[in-house]
Amino acid sequence: MIAPGGARFIVPSAIALAAVALAAGLRALPLAVAIGPLVALALLLGFFLVFFRDPARPPGAGVVSAADGRVRAVEAVGERWLVSVFMNVTDVHVNRFPLDARVEAIERSGEGARPAYRPDAERNVQLRYRLATPLGPVEVVQITGAVARRLVPFVAPGAAARKGDRLGMIVLGSRVDVFLPASRLRPTVAVGDRVRAGTTTIAREAA
Repeated sequence: MIAPGGARFIVPSAIALAAVALAAGLRALPLAVAIGPLVALALLLGFFLVFFRDPARPPGAGVVSAADGRVRAVEAVGERWLVSVFMNVTDVHVNRFPLDARVEAIERSGEGARPAYRPDAERNVQLRYRLATPLGPVEVVQITGAVARRLVPFVAPGAAARKGDRLGMIVLGSRVDVFLPASRLRPTVAVGDRVRAGTTTIAREAA
């Protein structure tokens, strides 16, 4: 499955590749001239197919990760737990709801595009999804990075979603922070862990 919005990149690349291949096949373009564009377009098409992949995933137990990638931080922030995940360019970039929720608000803020792994990246352009859940208020924050500049929401305020449903995506790679109520939940992941959106458990209800 291809993520929403992926066709606008994949289709033109495929058409361009087919056009150059056809021109070379009909000898309208010498093979020696066509080989460079053919290789470049094939690599570009392959990259877009990998980047915009959107595999079906059954939801995992407890609170699940909102993003694919590697955990960069697990820490208490006031009365909430922060679980922050860094996404590199090879990860699946579709973000998912960490648990059943209703979208109360989506807020855009910040400026700049600092490298997403740096602490000051929290001031970058971001989308903050405020969610009402059975376990209390939860926030999912998509943050841009030095390369990633497009934050794409798939939902709107008022939408109801199930755990693992698609929330949005970040184009090219960045960071997703999840804030959880510390009074109800305890993290189950540590810095350096690899996680998958919608399936990896990142927190469970506190005993």
